[in-house]
Amino acid sequence: MSTTEIRRRGGRSGSEARRAARSRGQGTLAPYISRKIPYYEVLNEEGLAIIEHNADTILEEIGIDFRDDAEALQIWRDAGADVQGERVRMPRGMCRKLIQENAPREFTQVARNPERSVRIGGANTVFVPAYGCPFIHNLDDGRRYGNIEDFRNFVKLAYLSPSLHHSGGTICEPVDLPVNKRHFDMVYSHMKYSDKCFMGSVTHPERAQDTVEMAKILFGDQWIDPETGKPRTAVINLINANSPMTFDDTMLGAAKVYARNNQACVVTPFILAGAMSPVTVAGTAAQTLAEAMAGMAFVQLVNPGAPVVFGSFASSMSMQSGAPTFGTPEPALVLYVMANLARRLGVPFRSGGSLTASKIPDAQAASESANTLLPTALAGVNFALHTAGWLEGGLAMGYEKFIMDADQAGMMQTLMGGVDMSENGQAMDAIREVGPGKHYLGCAHTQANFENAFYRSPIADNNSFEQWDAEGRQDMAQRANTRWKRMLAEYEAPEIDPGVDEALQAYMRRRKESFPDSNI
Repeated sequence: MSTTEIRRRGGRSGSEARRAARSRGQGTLAPYISRKIPYYEVLNEEGLAIIEHNADTILEEIGIDFRDDAEALQIWRDAGADVQGERVRMPRGMCRKLIQENAPREFTQVARNPERSVRIGGANTVFVPAYGCPFIHNLDDGRRYGNIEDFRNFVKLAYLSPSLHHSGGTICEPVDLPVNKRHFDMVYSHMKYSDKCFMGSVTHPERAQDTVEMAKILFGDQWIDPETGKPRTAVINLINANSPMTFDDTMLGAAKVYARNNQACVVTPFILAGAMSPVTVAGTAAQTLAEAMAGMAFVQLVNPGAPVVFGSFASSMSMQSGAPTFGTPEPALVLYVMANLARRLGVPFRSGGSLTASKIPDAQAASESANTLLPTALAGVNFALHTAGWLEGGLAMGYEKFIMDADQAGMMQTLMGGVDMSENGQAMDAIREVGPGKHYLGCAHTQANFENAFYRSPIADNNSFEQWDAEGRQDMAQRANTRWKRMLAEYEAPEIDPGVDEALQAYMRRRKESFPDSNI
C-alpha cells in the first residue's frame, strides 16, 4: 500500500506523526537534565569562605527565631543550642556538621510512573512550574482568581510539556474551594491528571499529613523501600523561612511531618533584598546561608538522613516604590553565589525560574524571565521552581506565559546538554562528502540528523513577513494561546489503577466530612 493511500485512510507518515507529537507537546526528552557543561561561578575561594564565616557568625551571635513551636525549641535545646525564649543560637559549625554528616548529597523523588522519577542534586536539573499564584491570566479572560479547573489545566499542561520534569505544587490557588480543604483536591489533581512527581501541602501540619496519607495510598506496596526499610521519597515540599531569620509554626509543623516520613523539604529563605535582607549581594548571601542551614539542620535533628534541598529566593526591589523587581543583575549574582555555596555544603540547590514583574506575557516578561532562567541553567540549580507560568511577581499564573516559558526551558535543556563529541557530532563524514564550494543540505549526515539537529520552538515564527502577514500577524502570546488550548483539547490522562483512584477519593470524602469548611 502506498504512502498516499495510508494518508487517505487516515494514517500518518513518520514525519507527520513526529510533527503531530511535537504539536501536542509530547516528546521523548529525558525525565530530568544531566548537565554536561561547566558551572558558572562569580566568587573565588576567599569570597566564599568569608560568606560562610559570616553565616556562622549570624547563627552563633544573632540567632534564628523558631516561633510558636515548643517542640522545635526543645529539639534545639537537646542538641546543645543556646535557646533563650524563641531565639536559638547555634555554636559555630553546628549546623554545617549536622547537614554534612546526615543529609544526602542527592536523592531520587519517585513518581507513580517510574520512568518519570527525578534525581535531585549533583549535576541534575529538574524544571518545575510556578507555585502559589492566587490569580490566573490569559488572553481570553485577562486577570481573575484561579479555580480548581485552572489548577487541573496547569497540571495537564505540565504533564504534556516534555521540558517540564515535574508537576509542581500549588500551581495556582483554587479560591472556589475552602481554604482548609482545597489541599485534598490539589494533591489529588497531581496524582490523577499526571504521572510526574509532585509537591505536597505545607499550609498546616494536618494538611501535610493528609498529603503523606494520600501518597501512601497512591504508592501502595511501593511506599516502603525494602533496602532501607524507610518510606521512599515520593513528595517534595516547600518550607519557607519567614525572613529575616525567623521560622514560624506553620512551616516548622509541616517540616516535622515530612521529615519524619522521609519526604523532602526545600528549605528556602524568601527574601526581597533591602526589606528582608541587606541591600548588598554578600550580605544577602550570608543571611540566606544562615537561614537555610538552620532549617536544614533542624530537619536533620528531627530525622537524620531525611532529604533536604537548600533553597534561595532573593529578588531586588524598587527603592522608590518598595515593589519587587526581577531579571536584574544583583539577584543573578546571589543565585550564582548560593549555588556554589550549596555545592560546598554538599546538598541539592533550589533557586531561579522564569521570574517577572510584568502583568502580561509581553517583552518585559520575556526579557526578565530570560535573565532569570539563563543564570538558573548556568549556575547549576537542581530544583528550578517557578520555571513556567510566573507573572506579576508571582501573583498570577499565565496560560500563555506557561507555554512561552516551557519553550525556553526546552532551549536550556539543549544548552545544558553540551557539545556532542561523538563520531556523529564531529561530522567528518559530512565534511568529506561535501568538500569545498558546495552545500550540506542534501548530504547523508544532514538527512540523518535534520529532525533533531537544532532546537525547534513550537511557538516562534520564523517564516517570511508575507506568510506571517497572511496568517493573521500573530505575536508570540497569541500563538501560545492557540497552543495551550490545543494541548488541553488533545489531553489524555495517564492510566491510574481504578482501585487506587477509588481509595484516594474515599479518603478525601472521609476527611472532608470530618470537619466543617473554613477559609482560614
